[in-house]
Amino acid sequence: MFILGTETVRFFQLSGVSVWDFLTGTKWTPTFADAHFGILPLVAGTALITVGAAVIALPLGLAAAVFLSEYADPRLRRILKPVLEVLAGVPTVVYGFFALLHITPLLRSIFPDVQVFNAASGAIVVGVMILPLVTSLCDDALNAVPRALREGGLAMGSTSYEVTRQIVIPAGLSGIMAAFILAVSRAVGETMAVTLAAGSTPKLTWNPTESIQTMTAYIVQISKGDTPAGSREYLTLFAVGAVLFAITFGLNILAKVLVKRYRMVYS
Repeated sequence: MFILGTETVRFFQLSGVSVWDFLTGTKWTPTFADAHFGILPLVAGTALITVGAAVIALPLGLAAAVFLSEYADPRLRRILKPVLEVLAGVPTVVYGFFALLHITPLLRSIFPDVQVFNAASGAIVVGVMILPLVTSLCDDALNAVPRALREGGLAMGSTSYEVTRQIVIPAGLSGIMAAFILAVSRAVGETMAVTLAAGSTPKLTWNPTESIQTMTAYIVQISKGDTPAGSREYLTLFAVGAVLFAITFGLNILAKVLVKRYRMVYS
């Protein structure tokens, strides 16, 4: 943490850019002769991937967790639960190559204007990647709800669907929200999958068919090159890392607040 802070300060001193211009600038070309240090294109690329992945993974993960917890046969659950946990352990580089070799060609066959490297492919593969995490954590949260609440709802004449929607999910909401925030944080910090699928073009755009660059992908791009230690380009790694740390730290605080707000304790 200390090194991250000191190197970030050195970046601002060496580059001569202000914190405001760094956070609000719309052009990111730190390796060019006419360098610009506006991090918004990287933040926008990260947000595009994260939002797209969340749209895919969060509702599907919650639906799968409800099925496993409330409706699946115990024998089927004993099979599906380990399969999901195995999928969560697949290396992210495998997901990235899968997106590049299969998802992108499929998207281009439907939408010819989609670029070879595009945000949509990255968002889809990250959504698939975090889906087992969402499902597993939401399933654990729903299973923590006491059986007596379900039986009480059924005894009052509610259907199984009504018990799930009106009793079980609200009772497990704190765990569900924590699972959602953890999955979003995982999507924000994803590196290899988005590097391979979404490209390395820092562009301020919300068009998912175009190539973009995330903060983590930029860190990979600079780290694997011949950037001299202590140079201005090298110090951008720490500046971008500081912004990434601030975002994930904020998400963790949000998770704590939501869990505390919606937490229910049963005797």
